[in-house]
Amino acid sequence: MKKSLGAKTIIYPAPVLVVGTYDVAGKPNVMTAAWGGICSSKPPAVSVSLRKATYTYGNIIERKAFTVNIPSETHVKEADFFGIVSGKEEDKFSAAGFTPVKSSLVDAPYVKEFPLVLECQLLRVVEIGHHTQFIGEIMDVKVEESVIGEDGLPDIDKVKPIVFTPESRAYYGVGRCLGKAFSMGKKIKDLQ
Repeated sequence: MKKSLGAKTIIYPAPVLVVGTYDVAGKPNVMTAAWGGICSSKPPAVSVSLRKATYTYGNIIERKAFTVNIPSETHVKEADFFGIVSGKEEDKFSAAGFTPVKSSLVDAPYVKEFPLVLECQLLRVVEIGHHTQFIGEIMDVKVEESVIGEDGLPDIDKVKPIVFTPESRAYYGVGRCLGKAFSMGKKIKDLQ
C-alpha cells in the first residue's frame, strides 16, 4: 500500500548539473542545479529551472547562453559549494581552484575539470511559478577523452556522475548496470 506524501518535488534521482554563465562584466560564474534534464531530441535541448533570485538567472537572461557541466564523484564537494554560495559575492572558480574555459560556440564558460559539458544557446524561457525554466539548444557536447568508452561515447562508469535526492538532501554515485534499454523489455513483448 502506498502512503500519500502530498505534492512535493521528489523524483529519484535528480541530476547534479553545474550551470556556467558570464555576468554582465564578463566574470565567469557557475551554480549547481538539480531541476533539469534533457527535454528534446530534435533540436537537441536541455532544460534547467532556476529561481529569479539567483545570479545565474540574470546572467542567462543577459547573455542568452549557458553551459551544463556534469561533475564526477571526485568533485562532489566543489559541486555542493557551487550551489550554496552566490556568484554575486564570490568568484566560485577561484575559490574552488577550477579553471573557466570560454566556449567557442556560445557566450558562456565551462568547467575544465569536469568530464562532460553541454554548450547551450538559449532557445526558450518558460515562467512556471517559483522557478523559471531555461531551455537551451545543445550546440555541442564536449567530453574528456579519458571517459570515452569503446563505442566513442561517454562511459557512465568513467564519468562517475553525481545524483541528488531532494528530500534527504544527499548526493550519491551511480549504481551498477541493470541491463540494456530497449532490449530487456522484449522478453515480455515476445511472450504476448
